[in-house]
Amino acid sequence: MATEGRRPLVQRIADFPLVAMIVATALFVLASALGTYLGKFVPAWGQPATAAVHMVITISLVLAVYKLAIVRLGERPRDDLPATGAIRNLALGLAAGAVLYGLVVGMAAAFDIYRITGQGGTSMLLLGLISEGVMPGFMEELLFRGILFRWIEELAGSWTALVITSALFGLAHILNPGATWFSSFAIAIEAGLLLGGAYMLTRSLWLPMGLHAAWNIMQGPVFGVPVSGLPAHGVFRSTLSGPTLLSGGSFGLEASLIAVTIATAAGLWFIWLAANQGELMQPWWVGRQQR
Repeated sequence: MATEGRRPLVQRIADFPLVAMIVATALFVLASALGTYLGKFVPAWGQPATAAVHMVITISLVLAVYKLAIVRLGERPRDDLPATGAIRNLALGLAAGAVLYGLVVGMAAAFDIYRITGQGGTSMLLLGLISEGVMPGFMEELLFRGILFRWIEELAGSWTALVITSALFGLAHILNPGATWFSSFAIAIEAGLLLGGAYMLTRSLWLPMGLHAAWNIMQGPVFGVPVSGLPAHGVFRSTLSGPTLLSGGSFGLEASLIAVTIATAAGLWFIWLAANQGELMQPWWVGRQQR
């Protein structure tokens, strides 16, 4: 407490978790907006070339802002995109995301919910990898886990961070085509716990980024299932039928009890592993009392 008292008041305010989170979010939004603006000057080369250039510009700007500024914020600065273990954790995330969504499709096919109706095509595959895989995997995880989860957890503890960021992640999809309150609830539970648990377990964004990207890639570009309600052009042409609770309706299998069950089970396992490894964080005020 004596050390805390010697720190300037302005520094203590700037380091407070909510203040650091607001500053980090503002920097993220500004970098994203600048990337979108600069993307307007990219020549119309056609897809997927134009989308690839947009992606490189935006991710480069956001990553630069993250590495140069966001990692330095708060009372306990840290880099959640470390070079050490990056390839391993990203590869594990990609593999786990592919397996999990493969299980979802397999279960849906077993119940005659998902049917392959023909061969799709590969002409849209690269565009799908960019727009449905890499971009949301990087951008959404950096925001929801790398910024919001990180500082909500520092303020109010791991359980509160899981609940709040899961709810926000679900609400972020409420305006998607075909979205319902149940689809947002499903996204909050299955994705919020899965991706939040992956972040808690590794204290790195590489695993959740890989999970997120692979889940989306398998969903749309491969199996031809709507990605959070957005139309998909996959390697396979497919249809979804049966009760909405099992098919997810026009939103896709993410809004099905099948996906909720499988992804939530994996998420709870990650959280259990994180808890066993001592990765659960106490609220800010508890940490203060223990010093």
